[in-house]
Amino acid sequence: MTEISDHRFSRAYEMACTTNLKFAPDIMLHFYAYYKKATHQNGIYRPANEEDLRNGFKANALLQVENLTREEARKKYVEMVEKHIGEV
Repeated sequence: MTEISDHRFSRAYEMACTTNLKFAPDIMLHFYAYYKKATHQNGIYRPANEEDLRNGFKANALLQVENLTREEARKKYVEMVEKHIGEV
């Protein structure tokens, strides 16, 4: 597997953060989960307020990527940015 450079990953993150495009919730959850896994931010949410449903979806998205390596998550994140936003 080809390794994703820090610059390329950072550029993909910048593009995802600054785009004006709107995405379906499932796409947003994939972006979220791949980014969290790629940056080792794998916290499990403990819903405790009115955001219970949203946090449940986030926790589920993280569970779906738990078997990916950090590098696999970085690659998938960059691939998603390129597919939905543009070339990194």
